[in-house]
Amino acid sequence: MSGQKRSRDDLQPGPGSGPGARKRRNTTVIEDYRNRFRPGLFDQISLEDERQNYTNSSPYRYGVISQLIEPNLLKHVRQEILENLSFTPKETDIYKIHQSGDLANLDGLDDASLKRLPSLLTLRNALYSSVFREFLSSVTDAGPLSGKKTDMAINVYTPGCHLLCHDDVIGSRRVSYILYLLDPVQPWGRHWGGALRLYPTKPYKSSDGTKINIPASDPTRFIQPAWNQLSFFAVEPGQSFHDVEEVLATKNQELNEQRVRMAISGWYHIPQEGENGFQKGLEGELAAKSSLTQLQSKNDEHDLPKANPKQYIDKVTQLSISSSGDPPLRDTGNGADDSKPTSTTEAEPVGDAEADILTESEINFLLKYLSPTFLTPDTIDRLQQTFGNLSCLLIKSFLNPIYAKSLRDFINIQPDTLPHNTKKVEAQPPWTVACPPHKHRYLFMSPNAPDPNHQNLLSTKKKEMSPLTELLTILLPSLAFGKWLHLATGLTLTTYDIRARRFRRGYDYSLATGYEEEHPRLELTLGLTTSKGWEEDEDEEAAEEGAESDKKTQTGEADDNAAKQQPPLTAGAQAMAVPGQNYNPPKADARNPDDSVGGYEIYMSTDPASDDAPTADPAVYQTAHDEDEDDSVLFSMAPGWNRLSLVLRDKGVMKFVKYVSARAQGDRWDAVGEFGVDDNGEDEDSEDEEDEADEEDDESSTDLAEAAEEELDSDSD
Repeated sequence: MSGQKRSRDDLQPGPGSGPGARKRRNTTVIEDYRNRFRPGLFDQISLEDERQNYTNSSPYRYGVISQLIEPNLLKHVRQEILENLSFTPKETDIYKIHQSGDLANLDGLDDASLKRLPSLLTLRNALYSSVFREFLSSVTDAGPLSGKKTDMAINVYTPGCHLLCHDDVIGSRRVSYILYLLDPVQPWGRHWGGALRLYPTKPYKSSDGTKINIPASDPTRFIQPAWNQLSFFAVEPGQSFHDVEEVLATKNQELNEQRVRMAISGWYHIPQEGENGFQKGLEGELAAKSSLTQLQSKNDEHDLPKANPKQYIDKVTQLSISSSGDPPLRDTGNGADDSKPTSTTEAEPVGDAEADILTESEINFLLKYLSPTFLTPDTIDRLQQTFGNLSCLLIKSFLNPIYAKSLRDFINIQPDTLPHNTKKVEAQPPWTVACPPHKHRYLFMSPNAPDPNHQNLLSTKKKEMSPLTELLTILLPSLAFGKWLHLATGLTLTTYDIRARRFRRGYDYSLATGYEEEHPRLELTLGLTTSKGWEEDEDEEAAEEGAESDKKTQTGEADDNAAKQQPPLTAGAQAMAVPGQNYNPPKADARNPDDSVGGYEIYMSTDPASDDAPTADPAVYQTAHDEDEDDSVLFSMAPGWNRLSLVLRDKGVMKFVKYVSARAQGDRWDAVGEFGVDDNGEDEDSEDEEDEADEEDDESSTDLAEAAEEELDSDSD
């Protein structure tokens, strides 16, 4: 229940495994564990009450038992934990927690260590005793539970920690549980966060006739933490979706130190080989239904947003929407009419010979939106050279200062917060909630978002297009911008798919998903986040669009230094298929590892599981003791204003946007685009040349990135 995924550090030998493992102490035959639980728990009346409460619960069946453990025992357990155990901060796309080692390994400790944890060992044995397993099996109707395979750890949630939506279906798990070890004196405040939240599901039928359950975008049941309380439910594929709400912080550090959500979390497993009830092959069947498997599959028929690629139909004059009946979009760079196409040529990619230069009208069109620096031949050549070496770019101050200011002012007048309720959000267009939440949750707006009155984000006045809509419907899908992308990257583009996104703080994220298409794809992210506090150098951005610069641009005056300066470009990773050349994600303050507020976008490599770590999680990117984990991070961009990233994403590369903490000073805003790439023109000779270049880049890509940054620093002095 706490942590769907674990890093390879967690995968330690269980009891009785490994050449040096000690034999498990067999204490269950000499101790009756009934007296370790509250009096009367195992009476028939109590059993029937718990069973009825479990059966009648919603949105799916779950149970809550208060005062489960004999109080003195649990107090001693808490004291032993605080005095003798240490915790490792761990962060992946799906969680941020502090975790102990696997408590199943208590049997492997030496006698001196066990003497410091006698109560913890007693509690572990009591929870997995036959008497309690039979009780839990009867309440949940989950069938027999294994006494051989124990699976539990202590998880600590401090302010900023969270666990996102998943169904716990991994391997042989049968029942999930949390036993809270909160401060027994200080009750947990309802406004502190940290609630276990349950999601209802709705049945859908796929095009192939398969029936699936998909969780709703928002949870409907909130179970507040409490001392000595057990929360539990049967692990069911496509049903037991839940998360743990972020533990909320205050500005008072002393109060934050009281908000420590400590609990023993774990699972009861199906019977293992040799136990009563063992079913051969059942574990493999369950694994195929896990939410992690769903994340890595192409089963996205019911997901939002839906891919909606549109073709570039003419190299010079016209764009057409191939996937709908909407009228062709105009290319304002050449004055084409909004609804009457000027060409009837078949769809052709952007990147043929005629597209290798920008016409005067296209340059004039782009000057309205892009910083003039990025339209000069020298700058474009430099961008293409860097992209050719590294397969990605990160460009600051990309937009024209005047247009950027109007866009920023428009975003700043939007409501600071939006409801964490899908029905309320979607009742006011044009935002739609991305779903399902075990994959992602954020707000998105497509260029054709419905708003017949031209209100809300689509305009500041009726019949007037807002700067944000202008970005989505005029600039990004324009042929002129497509040609600029071709020139800046050297890629031949075939399709485009554009949308805006808003990640609400304290609620939204996008979990790690792979890209499994055979052909690479160019992905664009334009940062539109106007708030501060996302990373250390954030404060420098506000000065980029001063009033004096606006005035000079308007009157045509040029800054003498501007023409001499290189563009504010920083280079990221080596080609996406090559791990180890990385942009590290923003790091938290070493004095307070929970300071990071998330929101950054990360591309990661996926290495095949090794024999040493067969279930290693590719989404783990930050742990306290394994700095090598950062080698899997290929590229990262924190939320920010007026930053453009371009990444050529290859097969197998994972990508996610980290959950935005409630402590963030604002929401994450961006505009994103996915561009199809035509790579049919590559021959064997060019592929051989690329292979040779890749070998050289493996050795020098880090130096290239550092050189680019150093050059920029010297230019700005």
